[in-house]
Amino acid sequence: MRVAISGRSGCGNTTVSTFVAERMGYPLINYTFRNLAQERGVDFWTFCKMAEKDDSIDRELDARQVAMALEHTNCVLGSRLAIWMLEDADLKVYLKASLEERVTRIHKREGGSWQDRLIETKRRDAYDTARYKRIYGIDNTDPTVADLVIQTDSLIPEQVAEIIIAEINKRLAR
Repeated sequence: MRVAISGRSGCGNTTVSTFVAERMGYPLINYTFRNLAQERGVDFWTFCKMAEKDDSIDRELDARQVAMALEHTNCVLGSRLAIWMLEDADLKVYLKASLEERVTRIHKREGGSWQDRLIETKRRDAYDTARYKRIYGIDNTDPTVADLVIQTDSLIPEQVAEIIIAEINKRLAR
């Protein structure tokens, strides 16, 4: 069972993917820009600026994530584009949350002012959406390829994970 979980920043992607992987005993694949920047010995924010001018960085990251997932019969791939990139996933899950909820979560995680996190999140959303459309023709705001779409605003990560695990178990029982 290969599970792909996607969502915009602050939707709970990483946390929920971790819970699902742990509960199911599956490897978690959450290879990110931070990992790639660290491998290359480049500061994260500098690396992000490099990626703005070099689409090969996104392509390498996404290809490596998929390759890692395909090394396993069972796994959870959590990434912004997992449900689009892991085309043969057995379960594709898209997590949604309102802008306000996402900003509140990011603010809680990263600190600073809520207003600054709002501005950054809006900027990141616009940049990510434009970049994914340009590189892959993917609209990361359109979850129609997902098997399961979960609105996470009023749920804690464990509840979201339980919904996904229930669907995994349902599919495994078939």
